[in-house]
Amino acid sequence: MKAQEIKYICFDFLYRILRFFLFKFNPEDVHNRVLKAGASVARHSLLSRYAEKAVVYRDSVLSQNICGIRFENPLGLAAGFDKNANLCDAVRLCGFGFAEIGSVTGEKCVGNPRPRLWRLPKSRSICVWYGLVNDGAEAVSDRLRGREFKIPLGISIAKTNSPETVDIIKGAEDYIKAYKAFYGIGDYLTLNISCPNTYGGEPFMRKEYFKYLMEEISKLQKDKPIFVKISPDLNYTETDDIIDICLQYCVDGIIISNLTKDRKGLDIKDGYVPEKGGLSGKLVEERANRLIGYVYKKAGRKLVIIGCGGIFTGRDAYRKIKLGASLLQMVTGLIYNGPHTPAKINYELSLLLKRDRYTHISQAIGSDLSVD
Repeated sequence: MKAQEIKYICFDFLYRILRFFLFKFNPEDVHNRVLKAGASVARHSLLSRYAEKAVVYRDSVLSQNICGIRFENPLGLAAGFDKNANLCDAVRLCGFGFAEIGSVTGEKCVGNPRPRLWRLPKSRSICVWYGLVNDGAEAVSDRLRGREFKIPLGISIAKTNSPETVDIIKGAEDYIKAYKAFYGIGDYLTLNISCPNTYGGEPFMRKEYFKYLMEEISKLQKDKPIFVKISPDLNYTETDDIIDICLQYCVDGIIISNLTKDRKGLDIKDGYVPEKGGLSGKLVEERANRLIGYVYKKAGRKLVIIGCGGIFTGRDAYRKIKLGASLLQMVTGLIYNGPHTPAKINYELSLLLKRDRYTHISQAIGSDLSVD
């Protein structure tokens, strides 16, 4: 057994002990404390250097240049964990190759009332009903402006969770306010059109409304690549509409996927699951994978795919890559398996690539599918 494997086995064991105690407390309270702890570690130069040396795994087989951005590895922190950009310097210490903050909205948003976060440990998932709680685009952009980061930073924006943004025109204006606030900040921008926990649902996933939003955004300066985050609950016709509009308006890629709110057909093993909220983790994995494969077969490499949903191991990551994802994101696996998990996944992924005689990750992208 290699020293790298022994190290991650030790980290696994230590985190299982810690998780036993953490899971006895309210998940949102634990999340808030983790944010503070992570930010504190990142501010301490000695701790940061030690953590990076002890945890992070690097291998040139994993590095890519996508949309003019260099990614040291394909695994990023998904939006929803660091809503207000408090962990930008800490994320790399876990082994992430990039991070996406937010989703940030045009106006400050207090989100939905508590409780709004539940663990589903038997299903290895979580139920989220936050409702886009964040400090607002102006406050978050001010926090980031002028700073430099050691890994690429994505900015996820969404419309404010408010009755005032249910109107399509006002909703689009809210997106545009957030879009403008992040000029010159971050490496790419994500339009989150698929949050399931807001007033008025997800109107911009409808063909005519999404086209209207993209038409308005196309009038603005584009200073960075643009991605669109979609729901795993889309049918193929709806997905085709999204793909067509993305290609028409020079969107660079699609993030697949957000939370699922459709409980039908899911193998939920936990006794209590709230009716409200969206589900992440293993419960969304197959739906996300289905869409990744479909979008890759339809669009090929015209659209970069970021695969998200149910990544806990290197095998989970590898499956998404072979279905067509160039990049990956995770949150739930981090919660269940620990802060060292991204580094461990990168290690496992590099072994899988080499086992299959790939000399670079790009050779494996979409290898389970044939694209015309």
